[in-house]
Amino acid sequence: MRLTDLLHPHLDHVTTVVDATGGGLRLEPYLHLPPGVTLRDDDERPIAEGELALLSYGPHAAGHGREDACRAVLARMRPGARGLIVFGHGGSELPYHRLLDHLVAHRCQVLRAAPLDYVHLHAGAVIARTDELLPPHDFFGRPVPSDGYVTALRIADEYVFADLASRSLRARLLDLETAAEETERTREATGQDGLADRLGAAVREKEQIAAALRAARDRVEVLQARVAMLEGSTSLRVGKALVTAARSPKRGAARLPGELYGLWRGRRQAAGRAPDGAPKPQAEPEAPVDGRQHLAHRALTAAPRDRLVVAGVLTPDTAADFAADVVVNRLLPHDGRLLVERTDPDVLVVQLSACTGDGPWWLTGTGLAPDLDRTLAELIAEQRVSGRSAVLWRDGPACAAPGLIRLAWDAVIDADTGVRLTRLDPAAEGRERLREVFRADSTRVRLSRLARLTGAPDPLDERRVAVLAAPRDRTDIARLVGQVLGQLHRPVEVVVPDPAGLDELTAAGVTVRRGQPLAPWVADWTDLAEERPDTLLLDLMCAQEWSGADAVGHTPTADDYLFVPSLRPLLVRRSLHLSGTSPDSWAGRGHRLFAVRGKEPS
Repeated sequence: MRLTDLLHPHLDHVTTVVDATGGGLRLEPYLHLPPGVTLRDDDERPIAEGELALLSYGPHAAGHGREDACRAVLARMRPGARGLIVFGHGGSELPYHRLLDHLVAHRCQVLRAAPLDYVHLHAGAVIARTDELLPPHDFFGRPVPSDGYVTALRIADEYVFADLASRSLRARLLDLETAAEETERTREATGQDGLADRLGAAVREKEQIAAALRAARDRVEVLQARVAMLEGSTSLRVGKALVTAARSPKRGAARLPGELYGLWRGRRQAAGRAPDGAPKPQAEPEAPVDGRQHLAHRALTAAPRDRLVVAGVLTPDTAADFAADVVVNRLLPHDGRLLVERTDPDVLVVQLSACTGDGPWWLTGTGLAPDLDRTLAELIAEQRVSGRSAVLWRDGPACAAPGLIRLAWDAVIDADTGVRLTRLDPAAEGRERLREVFRADSTRVRLSRLARLTGAPDPLDERRVAVLAAPRDRTDIARLVGQVLGQLHRPVEVVVPDPAGLDELTAAGVTVRRGQPLAPWVADWTDLAEERPDTLLLDLMCAQEWSGADAVGHTPTADDYLFVPSLRPLLVRRSLHLSGTSPDSWAGRGHRLFAVRGKEPS
């Protein structure tokens, strides 16, 4: 929620907003006060009826203010005055008990509390100084009419139920933290890391011994070839004849001329022609036989890795869905280790369905195929030796392959592999189903979780949108901030000629700057007078991811989910936007244009 959405429903009968935050926070760009309501700094006068005080409290005194300063402002509030306290603490860490007694002592009632969607402000509460119990507000900020007793009864009942729910959540959190600590201790006690290290050392030693053995065999083959060459040489044969003659002069001396003549005749015939008159082919020396298989590298690309690289034991459908967003190398039992060594994947993914269904890894982890279990364990050890992660994607019951959990995994994901958006039928599923899959259940969302586990490039970065705008006055600034922060698929950056007055966007985590957009997608919001629904960018990105188009927009005939030759572009690929070409020529240049209807049919 934005600060203005929390504040404005409580500005009735308020004429002055007093900034009592102490100067650490500059909240003026967040307020967007309506006409007739002025903002002034705190001069330590009492906060009277018709005035609303801005207070802040958080973990950092320099930025959020001190607790005693907040209490001092509460003491100066008079009946009819109101206040807005912004907290730097998260909702689950909010120390409201430190202010609760002071609120009660100074007759201040909390009318509404809500989380805030900012980087440094996480929650806010509206209070009122009153001498009688005021009716509470509902979820939309509207007062619930009631008398005093019913109001107090409602507050008391809601407090009991809220405390029950919060206690169960806190207990669940403590149980999870305890279980995580016990699991870590058990893992350390069982020495899984030590076992993996020893297995890795054994694998490396085995490789070194095998390499030394191959080198020795190559050396022996080379020496054998040299010996054969020396034994067949004329010089060696002449030397042998002379040595034989010297040992037995009577016999050897008589034979020596004949042997030397025979050697001379044989060498001359070998250098001459064949009996049929054709030139005698020269014998080529035999190369040492090498039984190893080598990879022929036909190309080499040296560039930063900008996509997640997955080596996986995957089903064919999962591999096809993953390949739309990441680099996928399917491993087979006979070549898995070679692929892991050559491709250096970011993560090794083993899908449980690939081990229990038909395929080359069938029966892995069941105990019925020990050779496959051993091969998979070697792959995991090789991956961990290289400093990469190994993840078990458990998309089925663990009992189907109980042996998998005993391997040394870095993480286990218990979820399905998601739905690829192109597998849905927009006409049959409906716009709301597409939005739901896009935000929570798509394959790209599942891969983003995998990327966060491994520290690899996030596939969701391809969904980032930059908004181009040119606000001229405070009205345009307020409209731009409201439209950007109201989007269900929020832009990551806003490019404007002058970033002054857009501090609220920066506080909400949106980058504001000059220059050219950096996000993969660009939306032109130069006309701020146009009404834009909060689902605009969400629907445009759903259509783009479904179609793979270069530009998405509307047509005069309200075409929906259809490739068209021309349209009014609302979402454009960054490279196409920076090309400077006219939208009328995009289709002729081979760019894909996809139309989506602007509004849902009634």
